Amino acid sequence: MYIHAKNSPQDYVDAYNAARAAVGVGPIEWNDHVAAYAEQYANERINDCLLQHSSGPYGENLAMGSDDSLTGTYAQCGHYSQVVWGNSIRVGCARVQCYNGGYFVTCNYDPLGNYVGQWPY
Repeated sequence: MYIHAKNSPQDYVDAYNAARAAVGVGPIEWNDHVAAYAEQYANERINDCLLQHSSGPYGENLAMGSDDSLTGTYAQCGHYSQVVWGNSIRVGCARVQCYNGGYFVTCNYDPLGNYVGQWPY
């Protein structure tokens, strides 16, 4: 599964809601507070673009690439399950161009999901 989005909130929401609808999960909505957290963390990664989780209060998916669009593969179970986690109803994402020329993207989810031993929906 791939999520294709530019940097607009609606692009992210549309992509996530398409994935969620495909498995019968309700929609997710953009949240400015969650997005502010994502932006703050993305700016912390601008020096190195490392895919290192923030250990913050939200669920989180990270991606990096060489162009200005997010083409993140969510075939990995942990990424996909957070995208379709039924109780996660708010999302905020941010993208920065790192000093090495790559792009770092983080999407955060509230409430967080991906609990070991629980089904996403």
